[in-house]
Amino acid sequence: MKQSYKLFFIGVTALFSMSCEKYVDIKTQGNLVPNQAVNYRYLLNSTNNFESNTNLGDFASDDINIVDAAQISSLSGSLFYAYYLNSYTWKPVIYTLGSTYEQDDNWNRMYSSILYSNTIIAELPAAQGTDAEKAEMIAEAKVHRADAYMGLVNLYAKPYISATASTDLGVPLILTQTVSQKLNRPSVQAVYAQIIDDLTSAIPALPNTQAYNTLPSKVSAYGELARVYLYMNDYANANKYADLALAMRSTLNDLGALTSVSSANYPRRINDPEILLSKVALGNALTFSPTPLRLSDELLTLLGTTDQRYTLLTVPAATISTTYTGRYAYREARIGETRNVGPNVPEMMLIKAEYFARTGDATNAMLWVNNLRVKRFRPADYVALTATSASDALVKVIEERRREFFGRMLRWWDMRRLKAEPAFQRIYTRTINGVTSTLAPNSDRYVFPIAEFLTNLNPELEKNP
Repeated sequence: MKQSYKLFFIGVTALFSMSCEKYVDIKTQGNLVPNQAVNYRYLLNSTNNFESNTNLGDFASDDINIVDAAQISSLSGSLFYAYYLNSYTWKPVIYTLGSTYEQDDNWNRMYSSILYSNTIIAELPAAQGTDAEKAEMIAEAKVHRADAYMGLVNLYAKPYISATASTDLGVPLILTQTVSQKLNRPSVQAVYAQIIDDLTSAIPALPNTQAYNTLPSKVSAYGELARVYLYMNDYANANKYADLALAMRSTLNDLGALTSVSSANYPRRINDPEILLSKVALGNALTFSPTPLRLSDELLTLLGTTDQRYTLLTVPAATISTTYTGRYAYREARIGETRNVGPNVPEMMLIKAEYFARTGDATNAMLWVNNLRVKRFRPADYVALTATSASDALVKVIEERRREFFGRMLRWWDMRRLKAEPAFQRIYTRTINGVTSTLAPNSDRYVFPIAEFLTNLNPELEKNP
């Protein structure tokens, strides 16, 4: 690895060291002791270190359309927003080398979280504290590391296909504290194996509950594993872990009982009963021009106007800007928080629904879809969905995932994993400033490019096509 990229890890390590020094300084005033396990609890409790996940997929997915001249002009007029339009149009370069914004915050933020996790995993065994408290904190760090790698592998590597996963390039596995490890890319299979190992080995030491959703517990690991196996197309294991998660937490927020959503009547992310582990999309909430998510006409048609997710969690364009048209995602502004992209109860329910659809049981598939939908409509508007066959049920499950998770990362992941299935194959086109971009099922653009800033500094870091 060249010295320049080493400096990235040194910089993060220096920040960690500085924070530890502050803890030590505070201790001299009677609060903390050097080499005590409690220092690592303070590190884990800092949500800024661990809560972020990726956001590029939100812009690349078919959840949104950018069609208004005013928004396009604002986004095109500044390099600061280049990543937004470049990912929206599936460009082969997202971060232009030599520009002010040549570094990929998605990549850097995930590896920063991994570095903090590695520090905890490596150093805690020698710290002073009980074996139980140290084991619990190491387990929490493993869950955070697994989540970060799940975000990375679903941006910068091909979707998991069992026939090719052992040879498809994954993302660098950095599992120890280091400033000099080479960034060779192991296989997609190796990355998923590491994610599963982190999560399964963490479960015994994780607590059943935590004070806040930002702290991993057993249900967090079960939810993450259900998600991981879904994206490996291992539906039996996905269903198994969804069951384990739902056995511990199954509460749904009843949107049908609300006439409005605000921080006064809707739970915050840290204690929302639907959330199994709070993770937020990188960056600030996208509720102000020019970066709000204008929902695609296809998605709005799919939602329908009686769905409370439409009524309560989207707004007409005039709420954002008088020069915009259409309708926009507004969940974030309603409760004043960035959108959650971590595993959640509705996700577990729809994983089970997909499992049943794929195993030929349309009845149970629709049962789980409707168990969710009954909490997403006012009683007078609710009509249970039915399916004519298992294949029809599968289509309806995927449609419900679109309704439930719009603007929350998973649609892009779904587009990637489903693109090889005839029922879901699409050719997407987008036109910005007179240039039309196309995304075909076999396109390399389903995998985001690794920033040239990184590949130039690290020649062993193989580029994506």
